[in-house]
Amino acid sequence: MNLPERYYQKEIETMPPEKIRALQSEKLVRQVRRVYENVSYYRELMNRKGVRPEDIHGIEDLHKLPFLSKADLRDQYPYGLLATPLSECVRIHSTSGTTGRRVVAFYTQYDVDLWEDCCARALTAAGATKEDVCQVAYGYGLFTGGFGLNGGSHKVGCLTLPMSSGNTERQIQFMLDLNSTILCCTPSYAAYLGEYLKENGYRPEDNRLKAGIFGAEPWTEEMRRDIEKSLGIKAYDIYGLTESSGPGVAFECREQHGMHINEDHFLAEIIDPETGEVLPEGSKGELVFTSLDKEAFPLLRYRTRDICVLTREKCSCGRTFIRMSKPMGRSDDMLIIRGVNVFPSQIETVLLNKGYTPNYQILIDRVHNTDTLDINVELTPEQARNTPEEVAKMEGSLAGAIKTMLGISPKVHLLEPHSITRSEGKAVRVIDKRKLLD
Repeated sequence: MNLPERYYQKEIETMPPEKIRALQSEKLVRQVRRVYENVSYYRELMNRKGVRPEDIHGIEDLHKLPFLSKADLRDQYPYGLLATPLSECVRIHSTSGTTGRRVVAFYTQYDVDLWEDCCARALTAAGATKEDVCQVAYGYGLFTGGFGLNGGSHKVGCLTLPMSSGNTERQIQFMLDLNSTILCCTPSYAAYLGEYLKENGYRPEDNRLKAGIFGAEPWTEEMRRDIEKSLGIKAYDIYGLTESSGPGVAFECREQHGMHINEDHFLAEIIDPETGEVLPEGSKGELVFTSLDKEAFPLLRYRTRDICVLTREKCSCGRTFIRMSKPMGRSDDMLIIRGVNVFPSQIETVLLNKGYTPNYQILIDRVHNTDTLDINVELTPEQARNTPEEVAKMEGSLAGAIKTMLGISPKVHLLEPHSITRSEGKAVRVIDKRKLLD
């Protein structure tokens, strides 16, 4: 039986599209002027492109503005893009900095409140009410995940368990003792929790979970189905960027046909990643966001590098916000191996379709000027009972399936269960040793 759709802010979430566009235009004009007046770096970028605030009359003029990239954010670390006095800021969050300088994003109290509202919308769309127990197993600290869903859970009125990531035994104890109904964490950690429960003799019906909100890393539809089966839940996607606020920029409703973007706060475009040309609705390309309300750290036309599709097709949930597809990869995460474009999600799709676990690592190296591709995959406990000869045949079969998908031959290594280190945050899927050599 389908329950009535719940909204956190119904009037906004179901606003007619023409009113959304009018609101976005009004906010864009105001934000461009504020940024131009308060951030010298933006002012220089706009002047260099020959555009001034008075040239922006609405969202139809968005294309006139220059793009902003992560390189710009790193170059202006720490205060170069701050648009308010530091005394008005109440918090920072930061990216990991694993590929360069950290990006530090600043928040006023107004920014925090809006962000928590966005997360509350996501939780409500997943069925959360004040009767629920929300277990937040995203990391807290500089990472945005824990704080965002924690604040959203408070706004919905859930009993919030601020577990943070890791300490799996304690996670399970609190989940079962306090009857958690909503789980928030990375998809890889959700998969691990399901695996842990099964190996310790629990069935999906032994927990009270009904829904999970998973994000912060790529995951496939196959992985969604595995998580839903192992935990006995409905698994919802959530999207966000540290640079733009954190999780809650977009979220899935019960239909799960794309994530609704909170358009009253974020203006989305799709561009050709090579030329920067704005593409029409329905085109596959790079997602670009403009922050319409952020006070401390507003981004205009920020290139996310995520590849996806936008659609305004009517959604039966009643929300009118534009939807983005699950990211199909990243223009900067794409691997070029022996001249072939490879996305890790392609490999994961093959593994899960063939009945293997989502515990894998992709290792790329260069030997005698030739790229090598090795894929380590854990066996399930049942698969591990096979003889060495049978495992060797399985490796050959899986390598063939991956070659069919990618067009290049990998070496597949099937490993014993628990051979690959589990991640309590974002899973490390790719180790590219070529970068260490270059």
